[in-house]
Amino acid sequence: MSGFDNNAGVESARTGRADLEARLADVQEQFRATSDILKVLTSGASEQTRVFEAVVHNARRLLAADVAQIHLLEGDQYRIRWSSGHSKAYLEKVDRYPLLRDRGSLIGRVGMDRTAQQIEDVLADPDYSALALQKLGGYRSIMGAPMLVEDEVVGVLTVWRNKVDPFEDRAGELLTTFAEQAALALRHVELVAALENRSAELGRKVEQLEALAEVGEAISSSLDADEVLATIVSHAVELSQTDGGSLMEFDRSTGLFRVRTAYGTSEEVVEALRSAEIHIDRTWVGRATRTREVLQIPDLDAEPAPLDAHLAVLHGSGWRSLVAIPLVRPDRVVGALVVRRKTTGSFTQATCELLAAFASQSAVALTNARLYQQLEQQSVELAEASRHKSEFLASMSHELRTPLNAVIGFSEVLLERMFGELNDRQEEYLQDILAAGRHLLALLGDILDLSKIEAGRMELDLTTFPIEDLLVQALSLVRERAALHGIHLRVEAERGLGTVTADALRLKQVLVNLLSNAVKFTPDGGSVEVRAWRDPEEVAITVTDTGIGIAPADQERIFDSFQQGERSASSSEGTGLGLTLSRRIVELHGGRLWLSSAPGEGSTFGIAIPQASAERPGDDETWSTEEEERAGTPTVVLIEDDPRSAELVELHLRAAGLRTVCASTGELGLRLVRERGPFAVILDIHLPGMNGWEVLTALKSDPATAAVPVVVVSVEPQRGRGFALGATEYLVKPVSGDHLLAAVSRLLPSSLGEVPDREAGTGLSVVVVDDDPLALKLVRSTLEPLGWEVHTCSGGQQAADLVRAVAPSVVVMDLLMPQVDGFAVIDELRPNRETDGPPIVVLTSKTLTAQDHSRLEGRIAFVAEKAGIDLPGLARRLAAVAAANAAPEEGT
Repeated sequence: MSGFDNNAGVESARTGRADLEARLADVQEQFRATSDILKVLTSGASEQTRVFEAVVHNARRLLAADVAQIHLLEGDQYRIRWSSGHSKAYLEKVDRYPLLRDRGSLIGRVGMDRTAQQIEDVLADPDYSALALQKLGGYRSIMGAPMLVEDEVVGVLTVWRNKVDPFEDRAGELLTTFAEQAALALRHVELVAALENRSAELGRKVEQLEALAEVGEAISSSLDADEVLATIVSHAVELSQTDGGSLMEFDRSTGLFRVRTAYGTSEEVVEALRSAEIHIDRTWVGRATRTREVLQIPDLDAEPAPLDAHLAVLHGSGWRSLVAIPLVRPDRVVGALVVRRKTTGSFTQATCELLAAFASQSAVALTNARLYQQLEQQSVELAEASRHKSEFLASMSHELRTPLNAVIGFSEVLLERMFGELNDRQEEYLQDILAAGRHLLALLGDILDLSKIEAGRMELDLTTFPIEDLLVQALSLVRERAALHGIHLRVEAERGLGTVTADALRLKQVLVNLLSNAVKFTPDGGSVEVRAWRDPEEVAITVTDTGIGIAPADQERIFDSFQQGERSASSSEGTGLGLTLSRRIVELHGGRLWLSSAPGEGSTFGIAIPQASAERPGDDETWSTEEEERAGTPTVVLIEDDPRSAELVELHLRAAGLRTVCASTGELGLRLVRERGPFAVILDIHLPGMNGWEVLTALKSDPATAAVPVVVVSVEPQRGRGFALGATEYLVKPVSGDHLLAAVSRLLPSSLGEVPDREAGTGLSVVVVDDDPLALKLVRSTLEPLGWEVHTCSGGQQAADLVRAVAPSVVVMDLLMPQVDGFAVIDELRPNRETDGPPIVVLTSKTLTAQDHSRLEGRIAFVAEKAGIDLPGLARRLAAVAAANAAPEEGT
């Protein structure tokens, strides 16, 4: 028994070893098959489909099957894609028998249950319904495993045997492994294909973006619409791989399309297209724009006859397929982009989308071209409207300024007491009338100035003058208002500022506006500081106040016309044009105006005017408002910082035969008194820097000047203090000319004789030609108290006859008179520059053109504007002109 048992154990061991060796061989075969599949998976993209051939081949071989096959799920049906062991006849017919996702076949069951399973004999399975396919293939035993990608069934791997021979249990595991590898390979192939497609698509997109970028650059860099549109069409044709194209513009007024540009098209065809009547309602292109759809014609030969005008030209020229993309904006049709081929065939969706992108660019380009054309036309119309506006304002200025000049002039005459004393209430009302008139005149002047700047007609009258002069004059105009509110004015000027080359009147206008605003918006008791300095490139002036400041939101808005910052209730005062005009004037000088401010911290306005080559004066340089001196005439030094007051006093003194030397500061006045040795000094108290009391003290403390009589003229009624400090006379403003002359005449040495009596007359006569009775009365009331003989008339032949009859010292002439041409009157009085006759002065509100100046050159003495005319200054200039004209005659 023991021997038998030993033999049985050995045999059992041999059998077990053989089984293990067989299983090892199977595992090795499976490993080699898996390795082959993985090797194919890691190969190039072109080898990817071989992995499925390897799967079905190895599955069939290792599972001892007659056939192995892979079905992929497409919608609700499974269709065979790869196989091993099928006959050619089977493969030719199998597509007619797709398998549904149901339990009538093994493949359907595996897909639904998502697990590997087999049917040992399909003919014995009562639920198996794919009998037509079984009859075609002849299989009996069949096994399948699902192909899963991200837990989703994408296909089924199956093997079959043509006889009833069930597969072993471990065969299911092996088939599942092959199915997993097939699913992995399918996923890998899909990813590679998607990557390649994406790369190709990105490449196309890059090309398209580059083309669109070029088009965008052309649109932004060129105003030549045809050049931009040609760029668009050429890129559209090249990227769509077509043969030619054209871009048509739509004219809404006619309903017609016009070929604007073309590419890849002969000139003959382009001309034929431009000659054709392509109407929006009767053409294929028109239908595309009406419906706002991309339309294409794959074959022109197949289109029903008759073809419209556009298509007939193309067909006759050999074009066979085309696509039209409408160029539209939300509210209108702009045109159409058409690309064409010489061959037939449809256009892909990608091509149509590409062309739609170019169509959008084309619509923008066409719209920009139209806007540019409209802008050019509007610019011409605006220039014409601006010219008409300027002419209207120039004409209206005469009508508006004439009554205002009368109001201002008569108020000034009455306030000068030329016709008697005024009571307090009369003086108060006259001051109100004068202030209102000046305000209206300033408003009119600002509007006219701004109109000139906007029309490009304002020209700067550049002169060179001391900067200190500008500062002193500007400060004098706001000092009185500042004093009324207890606002302290300070000036910090760099030593030796020297001169500046600019338009003195305009620059003074800017500075006065900044100072007026500073005083207006500074609370009582505050301060306003003016700083001035010079660097190698510019002269700068800043005005700083201690007011309430300006909010950041208002700091740019206040420079707009008719805008004011919300600083206080008093901001309603003013026109809202001052800062706008100031900035424009500074910019005309090539300079800049800036603002620095914060609420509650005050404001600083600054201006800078380029002055690269300006020279600084020496420390001993002085200046004054004195005109050319007359030797042997008694001299009076006038110390007054207000130019208007200084001119008025000078006018009265000159009429009395006295010479006046003016100083606008106390320091300069002291020096002039020491240098000139005048017989008298007329002194104001409110002066910048050293005030009048300090000047009076210094004069009386210096033995060289102590004997010079001083007449104080001030708004402060402090006669006792004045006489205590040594004043000879003390007059309280306003002072009439007679009172001033009486005070000065009492100071003249007896050897110099008496001051001429005004009533005795000056021997000067004037003919005033003006259609406005108020203007005539105003000039008469100004000149007659000074001893002039005044003759007036309204113009025409009457003026010429009057001038010949009275032979006046000077003629004052208006240019704008109804039914009378002032130029014609001047031509009659002075036919040419060599004609003898009285000097002519033009006093007008007309803005003279360059042609007007040329016509008047050499025939008149000077031109004065009626707006804000300085009547005392006019009287002084008329006297100078009359004297200059009389001197040659006396010499003769």
